[in-house]
Amino acid sequence: MVKKDASVKTVKVTLVKSVHGQLHRHRATASGLGLRRINQTAVVADTRENRGMINASRHLFRVEEA
Repeated sequence: MVKKDASVKTVKVTLVKSVHGQLHRHRATASGLGLRRINQTAVVADTRENRGMINASRHLFRVEEA
């Protein structure tokens, strides 16, 4: 969990498609972002690492600024 701080930007990531049948790295990306079920939402820090994970599996997620 990210501490709420004015200097830390966050994004809200929602899993919109099942990871069943996806490549292992796509399943690992969803898990790494803290997502297990469809329509589950996680708030993560807007870092280069997290953006890279989201972009690698962007067909599975909906991303909103938090």
